[in-house]
Amino acid sequence: MQNLLKVYQQVQPHIHKTPVLQSRLLNEATQASVFLKCENFQKTGSYKPRGASNAILNLSEEQRSKGVVTHSSGNFAGALSLAAKNLGVKAYIVMPSSAPEIKRKAVFEYGGIVTISGPTLAEREMASDKIQKETGATFIHPSNDLDVIDGQGTACYELLQEESNFDYIIAPIGGGGLIAGTCLFANAFSPSTKVIGAEPLEVDDAYRSLISGKIETNETTNTVADGLKTQLGSHNFPIILKHLEQVVRVSEDEIVAAMRFVWERMKITIEPSSAVAVAAVFKEPALFKNKKVGVIISGGNVDVTKLPF
Repeated sequence: MQNLLKVYQQVQPHIHKTPVLQSRLLNEATQASVFLKCENFQKTGSYKPRGASNAILNLSEEQRSKGVVTHSSGNFAGALSLAAKNLGVKAYIVMPSSAPEIKRKAVFEYGGIVTISGPTLAEREMASDKIQKETGATFIHPSNDLDVIDGQGTACYELLQEESNFDYIIAPIGGGGLIAGTCLFANAFSPSTKVIGAEPLEVDDAYRSLISGKIETNETTNTVADGLKTQLGSHNFPIILKHLEQVVRVSEDEIVAAMRFVWERMKITIEPSSAVAVAAVFKEPALFKNKKVGVIISGGNVDVTKLPF
């Protein structure tokens, strides 16, 4: 518990304390008392600066002098770039050629040094390995890094500081960093609260991994929730296996409906990956009825010219 408190104290000066919002209409529609932890209002538009900042802050001065490197097509690329810029550290970002131009532009604006690679994971890893060897930069994985995991969990800590006695806390699952961090902080500071993961039915590797007890992969990644197409890692999976209560899977139509509900009724911008967690509350009324439920809204980075509704 003390170690996790130190994590929060370390990252707090480098992040926004994001709001926790409620909606009477959402509560009525789900028959639950729902609290949204709105990381869509975080720096760079997602929760990821929490983990990026913690990882950089835990490096030695020598490591920081050589910079950091990651491969990412989305939110972590921007988060690491901004965190590094604020801490006076170079950030080398490998982005696949398939990455949206708007996200590449954001990384440039945050000061990241971008290398474009081929679209496959192997090509991304090859490019980041090359940069590591040439510069001595430290590789920081977007989700399968213990410092990143601890940092991401601080969103859950803030939620628990603002509201107590949650029956459930729900977070979306992609690479596993956010859900693992949420598990750690919930277990330490609210042990009676059960943590539930939310996942697209089309990309349900975490659901299958909990059943099999080993990391499963996906044959396809055909989901509107573009931030949840990655899979669990060796560092976060043991945490998830130990602490996660269950995974609720939602369909593409349910994701889009939840996203639209929040946009139209609450007037806040959330991305499809965040809508997955909201959709989970609608999906299981028997589980959540009359319960106090916290939902981690992971981000709000969405191309408004290509809304799914």
